[in-house]
Amino acid sequence: MKILLIGEYSNVHWTLAEGLRALGHNVCVISNGDFWKDYRRDISLVRRYTKFGGISYMLKLYSLLPRLRGYDVVQLINPMFLEIKAERIAPIYRYLKKHNKKVFLGAFGMDAYWVKACTRKPRTFRYSDFNIGEKEILNGYTREQIADWQGTAKARLNHEIAATCDGIIAGLYEYHEAYRKAHYDKLTYIPFPIPSDPSAAARYDSKRKIRFFIGIQKERSIYKGTDIMLRALERIATDYPQECEMLKAESVPFEQYSRMVNDCDILLDQLYGYSPAMNALLAMSKGKIVVGGAEEECYAILGENELRPMINVTPSEEDVYAKLQWIVKNREKVASMQRESIEYVKKHHDPLKVAMEYLEFWSKK
Repeated sequence: MKILLIGEYSNVHWTLAEGLRALGHNVCVISNGDFWKDYRRDISLVRRYTKFGGISYMLKLYSLLPRLRGYDVVQLINPMFLEIKAERIAPIYRYLKKHNKKVFLGAFGMDAYWVKACTRKPRTFRYSDFNIGEKEILNGYTREQIADWQGTAKARLNHEIAATCDGIIAGLYEYHEAYRKAHYDKLTYIPFPIPSDPSAAARYDSKRKIRFFIGIQKERSIYKGTDIMLRALERIATDYPQECEMLKAESVPFEQYSRMVNDCDILLDQLYGYSPAMNALLAMSKGKIVVGGAEEECYAILGENELRPMINVTPSEEDVYAKLQWIVKNREKVASMQRESIEYVKKHHDPLKVAMEYLEFWSKK
């Protein structure tokens, strides 16, 4: 099968491509590397934000279009799969739809359906990036996303693609729930692909300090809840200086981030999530324990009834602190939980298994 994957979030498409290639398929990934993360891709399409950067980007994009024809499957990472305005993406989407056999949409991140699911009443979720119970979370980032994705060109593009594409793949329980009511007939859930890396797993020795790691994207810290998790972690590091230490990274490239994860025991990630996303799964593949979103819904959609390797937190500083304190006081349990992390990723997120699920869904649509 000839497959084109356009766009990138947290290495999803490149990892999927590797699984598909291992199964004998011809795959091309075109992306900007997910900005500063700089993930691998076959064709690099990066917009330079200089005086003539937009013109240069459009010229390169239009020169590429003849090469983006004749694929059996085209998958878009998001409705905004290019670094141009929604009005300019729409005709390119129609071009891809016309000149390829099938086009699929990834429900992997911020879009109109996600914003609607998080802001409508009655509430879809007990908590999210936009709400805790009935209380709205309004900050610069959430206000910007609401303004971007409600009644706008972005929203219209999202609705057009969702209505006319051949299928929609959600990578998390939350995104599946966001699309479920409107597009259940063409929607599926497929876990994110993550290769297991047990060789990177340094088994924790309870005689040494436990290492907590937190990665910070400065422009998204409030949105992701990292600010709250960081405060709780700083308190733990202050209260238990002989038992633990804190590692912190701020907006570093993927390769550097991955090396830093190797040096930790516990990763803090995604305060408002119900499920572990790519960063958390990457850490788990290396035998790390994740403190973050891991509600029962994320296990249920996988059909997982036994493994519970993650430490779920609710969106409050006190709950995060209490869970970190529990780890410090129960360090003898860390090694067994690390083993469960690897087992969980191997069971549900193996790239070959995930690639086969994609192929099955693509083929039947």
